[in-house]
Order: sequence, then structure tokens, then C-alpha cells
Amino acid sequence: MAIALRLSRGGAKKRPYYRIVAADSRAPRDGKYLEQIGVYNPLLAKDDEGRVKLNEDRARYWLGVGAQPSDRVLRFLDAAGIMEREARNNPNKAKPGEKATERAEEKAEKAAAAKEAEEEAKKAAEEEAKAAAEAPAEEAPAEEPAAEEAPAEEAAAEEAPAEEAAAEEAPAEEAPAEEAGEEKSEG
Repeated sequence: MAIALRLSRGGAKKRPYYRIVAADSRAPRDGKYLEQIGVYNPLLAKDDEGRVKLNEDRARYWLGVGAQPSDRVLRFLDAAGIMEREARNNPNKAKPGEKATERAEEKAEKAAAAKEAEEEAKKAAEEEAKAAAEAPAEEAPAEEPAAEEAPAEEAAAEEAPAEEAAAEEAPAEEAPAEEAGEEKSEG
């Protein structure tokens, strides 16, 4: 009969509480066990003494008769100094999955395409600036004042009627005020 030192779950829903047991490896996880050698309460803080309580003498006995601890129980035994646990190294654990790798590649391609488009836009702007600098100085200024004069003339034409209308309204307003003032002084 193969004996395993493992956890047997108890407690309520979302409130786990484990027994550390020596059981037949073929028995169900929460089923019949040979002996309870400790308890594990994962809800307590990691530095709390009550988190893991282990009967070290019984653990040594079961290891002596050939019991095999589970990974979690082996961690507890290593912390208690009963049995050495070799550190594991899984270099692939930190690597992203296939889909995450594909998304990262697509993002890098988009960034590269955007950078290329930006560089092309800069080059085009520089070429336009060079072309403008090489063009004869007389042609460019001649076109700009003509373009500026037309809006200025339109704006002046729009302001003039507004000023004339304001000038016409002012005397009309002043006249009744003067007449009212004259009537008061007469009476």
C-alpha cells in the first residue's frame, strides 16, 4: 500500500481549512485517512504561528516507513527542517503564451509602421521647405500680399457700413434727449 502525506480539505465554501494527513494514495482527497499529523489554515497570515501546525514526530515516522509527501506538504516539512526540498526552476513559466506573443508582434509592427510614416512625413516637410527656399524670393512675396489685401479690403468694406449705421443712429438718439431737456427747462 502506497502512503501519501497530503492535504485533506475541510471548512466552508470559500473558507478552506486543511488537515495534513497520512492516507492511502488511492483514497479520495477528503476520504478515509490513516492518521492526521497536522493542520493548515491558509486564511491566516503567512507569519502567523497557527497557519501550519505539524506533529513532527509522526511526520518523521511516516516518512521513515516510505510515505511520499505532496508538493505543498513537502514545503511545510522543509520549513520545519524535517525534509529537504529542492528548489525548482521553470524558465518557461514567465514566457507569454502564443496569443500574447502574437499581440506583442502586431503591436510592434504597428509601431514600426507609424514610425516609418512619421519619418516620411518629416522628409516630405523638409523637401517642401527646401523647395520653398529655392524658389525665387520675388514670386512668393508677390502672391502673399495679394492674398492678404483681398481679405483686408473686404473687412474694411464691412466695417465702413457698420460705422456709418452707428453714426446715423447716434444723432437720432441724442435729438429726443435734447428736446426733453429743453422742455424741462422751459416749464
